[in-house]
Amino acid sequence: MSFNRAFEIVLGHEGGYSADPQDPGGETKFGISKRAYPQLDIKALTIEQARDIYFKDYWVAAGCEHVADEAMAILMFDCAVNQGVFRAKQIAGKAKTPVEFQAERALHYAGLSTFQRFGRGWMRRLFDGLIKSGAAS
Repeated sequence: MSFNRAFEIVLGHEGGYSADPQDPGGETKFGISKRAYPQLDIKALTIEQARDIYFKDYWVAAGCEHVADEAMAILMFDCAVNQGVFRAKQIAGKAKTPVEFQAERALHYAGLSTFQRFGRGWMRRLFDGLIKSGAAS
């Protein structure tokens, strides 16, 4: 599986530095949050540091390197980053296709209290992920 391809897709969703007070993750850069990594200087985080964190704590931790279907591995990685490794593994255990996987993610998002604020972006992320992962081709 191509971690580099997955990383580029996720980085496109996550973007640069943000300190949105309504974001439960708090201060973030490249999608790495202060809440998850309180010891890091988020503002000074480099893309290389983010890549290392993503590989070890999300790609490997979610088991993406063992997923035969590249599109599913990419979607699992994106889910691990945005919804947590546990949720990525949980959804992967019940979804048989990339579309089912993204549908399960959407259902989870819809139940969150922050859906009104962030839901439109999350839904765009899900559809974009299907396209960029190659699952929608």
